Amino acid sequence: MSSRAPITPTDDTATQANHPGSRVPARRLTRLVRTTARHRTDLLVGLFFAAFAGALTHRLWADPTGLLLALNPEDQVLYEWFLAIDARALLGDVGLSTDRLNAPVGVNLMANTSVIALGVLFAPVTLLFGAPVTFALLMTVNLAGTATAWYLLFSRTLRAHRAAATLGGALCGFAPGMVSQSNSHLHMTAQWLLPVIVWLVVRLLRAADPAARPTPASHPAAPSGPAAGLPTGAPDRRRLTTSAMGLAAAVSVQVFVGEEVLFLAALTLLVMAVTMIVVDRDLARRALPAFVGAMALATGTALLVLARPLWFQFAGPLGVADGMFSPHYFSADLRSWWAISPLSLVGDDGSARLSTGPAEYNTFVGWPLLVVTAGCACWLGRRPLVLACTAGILVMGGLSLGPEVVFDGDGTGLPGPYALLGGLPVVDGALPMRFALAVPPLMATLLVLAVDRALRATGRTRRLTLVAVAVALVPLVPAPLPTTERPPVPEFITAGHWRTCVEPGGVLVPVPLATPKEPWPMKWATAADAEFSMPQGFFIGPHGRGGSAAMGVAPRPTSALLADVARSGLRPVVGDEQRRRAAADVEHWGASCVVLPAGTAHADSLRLTVEALYGPSTRLSDAWYWRVREAR
Repeated sequence: MSSRAPITPTDDTATQANHPGSRVPARRLTRLVRTTARHRTDLLVGLFFAAFAGALTHRLWADPTGLLLALNPEDQVLYEWFLAIDARALLGDVGLSTDRLNAPVGVNLMANTSVIALGVLFAPVTLLFGAPVTFALLMTVNLAGTATAWYLLFSRTLRAHRAAATLGGALCGFAPGMVSQSNSHLHMTAQWLLPVIVWLVVRLLRAADPAARPTPASHPAAPSGPAAGLPTGAPDRRRLTTSAMGLAAAVSVQVFVGEEVLFLAALTLLVMAVTMIVVDRDLARRALPAFVGAMALATGTALLVLARPLWFQFAGPLGVADGMFSPHYFSADLRSWWAISPLSLVGDDGSARLSTGPAEYNTFVGWPLLVVTAGCACWLGRRPLVLACTAGILVMGGLSLGPEVVFDGDGTGLPGPYALLGGLPVVDGALPMRFALAVPPLMATLLVLAVDRALRATGRTRRLTLVAVAVALVPLVPAPLPTTERPPVPEFITAGHWRTCVEPGGVLVPVPLATPKEPWPMKWATAADAEFSMPQGFFIGPHGRGGSAAMGVAPRPTSALLADVARSGLRPVVGDEQRRRAAADVEHWGASCVVLPAGTAHADSLRLTVEALYGPSTRLSDAWYWRVREAR
């Protein structure tokens, strides 16, 4: 027998427990559990926003390929076509312009709100399920993503109570203007990068301010000065550089998502920065030089990426340097600011006359929210952030009124602040009423600060604040967006029969041709993943008087003739002159095929007219077609 004493399990366990390395897995498991618990609330808030966004868009989700948004279907057709074009990047068709519309000239994608980044990011969804599904998905993701991103900014950067941050995120993501813009304006609702940009700007400011770094007095465990490798009183250069690079990347991506949103954010941050400099001179002295230097680095880096796309947009082929929308027409009515949006559950359709259309209810925040926001600003006192948000609200709200203040539909003769921007390049082309979209995040910031303060208080102040904020926000709860039946795409297109008369990349002429007011044939190209091109269409290009920006292009003689027949149903007299022009138009377009769906209004009159122009037709599936040139 061995003389050694047996080692009992108890002894072995004690030995391992006393070994330092044995506690590492336990520590990791504990850290993982704590991290999961810490982010569980964030996940639940994000899921809540996603469910709420889904409830608003559920009518479109019922049948994305068979329904359209009832309040702005034309723009939905345009954005679905953009998504189909953008998705072709995965097929190797990459560029800042396309020849798949307005044949043979093409379209400058940078001069249009073509949401290139969104289209490329969701290209797999588009190629697998179709652009209508991608459009419905983006409608939902934009609302939920924007709300979630602002919630994270409020809860992390402001360190606000999560309930207060949730309320602020909800206002940012589901404000009346956001819900209104959800009627097809994907480039305006994709605002989930804005909180990232704001966070990076704040991070730059804190890195530039030596006083913002922890000191031994406030955080004994945190090294500072020489112990941290940084001279006392100096900006954090490494953090400045990394934040500047991140800001350049975020701004570059946002340009390919929606430039207008980026412009509004930049202007708002500029107003807030100037206000902060005025009210906090000490901060300006400490941080301004390093902050300006870091912003210059971020701007220069972004320009390295964006120089060519921006040149292409404004001065490149088919680019436009001016805006095409009248600032006088797209000005917010002063009365609309205290009206409730018609898209809210308690909204009044009568207030719709205070805007240009259901996609532009940007100012309808309601008088309760105006009053409560003003009260919160007064209660929070003269804090620099509160004053900066207040200044931003006043400036951006004032600019939304346009060159002349309008009240209840009538001009007052009083010049609006926007008149100061008259003549400025690029800026002068902005839609004044969209400046109001910058206001809800500023209001949300004030409400978050007020609710956070109230939640940390007790008694009457807490109850009064929470009740007031609830009264202000309840009238803004939106109703689900309405839908309507989608005009069907001919089976001639969906079944691929179009390949019998035009090869991929060739030009197909629909009857009647697509126009900005009647863009429906563009759905054919979308359904075919934009494999063929079309003349005319719905887009922005330099086709106005003197090369100015215009929507669409002037119709060719044959296009105008067919549009008249489609409207009236009356057959025109077709002679040699009309046939000569029709042949010239086909040659100009480079078209191989003319197609008329059987279900088109006045189809018989249109068919007989096209036969008089191009000869006998061929019936295939649910369409007639004419091979007017050899397929190529």
